[in-house]
Amino acid sequence: MKKYIGIDIGGTSIKCAFVTEEGKILKKFGFPIVKGEKQETTIYRLGDLINDEIKKEGLRKEDFVGIGVGCPGSINNKLGVCCYNNNMGWLNLPVADLLKERTGIASKVSNDANVAMLGEAKFGAAKNYQNAVLVTLGTGVGGGLFLNGKLYEGNEGKGAEIGHMVIEMDGELCTCGRKGCLEAYASVTALIRQTKEAMHKHPESKMWAYVNNELDAVNGKTAFETSKMGDETAIEVVDRYENYLTVGLLNFCNIFRPEVILIGGGLSNQKEYLTDALQKKLEENKYGFQGTPKVNIFVTNLGNDAGVLGAAALWMEEK
Repeated sequence: MKKYIGIDIGGTSIKCAFVTEEGKILKKFGFPIVKGEKQETTIYRLGDLINDEIKKEGLRKEDFVGIGVGCPGSINNKLGVCCYNNNMGWLNLPVADLLKERTGIASKVSNDANVAMLGEAKFGAAKNYQNAVLVTLGTGVGGGLFLNGKLYEGNEGKGAEIGHMVIEMDGELCTCGRKGCLEAYASVTALIRQTKEAMHKHPESKMWAYVNNELDAVNGKTAFETSKMGDETAIEVVDRYENYLTVGLLNFCNIFRPEVILIGGGLSNQKEYLTDALQKKLEENKYGFQGTPKVNIFVTNLGNDAGVLGAAALWMEEK
């Protein structure tokens, strides 16, 4: 039985797993990231932990095809290098080489969002599709592309930055420095901004009671949950937010013509309440233009395991 090692590097911790070719997780382990630790030291610690866990399970390094790593930031997947990660302060970190040096096992590295897409395509909500787009709605808007049965990453693995497609010329300022990006309108950060703006204009809204009149308590659930209570202002906020998101999704429909678009991130917890509305809006717009096939909208279903499973799948041959 072929085995793989999947690594999911997050902002505060590193998750690891031994994985089979069928996507079964045999063992989970990991450790918290030490803030301010030298970047190479973190990877060496990871390598040492992998060595220890292999020994602890009575396995041999030869039992593993390779180590796959999903890492946030700007990643050169050809070289296995984290070129830049602002949150962790990593710069030109040769993750793949350091892991191989420490463990003796060949390693591959890819962007964490791309890896999550691969996990969903191999073992999750997009398992039965050849063309899929993942859209993650969180602090920003991230995503990944699975096209013609393969993960698409672009030159140096730095493509698929779908959140920075401009949907409003000279619009809201985005964290990337440009204006009008999808992220500036469809991220949870943007939804919170839109919710607060509406609350200021409508002091009668139930959204005030929902957050106990504490504006700082507004989060991505505020408008959605109060819209379910019938609050008109919240319903307008949610509808407007979904319209912005739909503009981006229609662009993805036209550019990639996927069979499915997956919604991940914090807002995916709204499940059918969000996806049914988006599905209806895509249908109303004919999935981009007349005569094109239906594009299904689902939420992701691997949860926190998407990263380690997708990372392991970097080594899996096409079936």
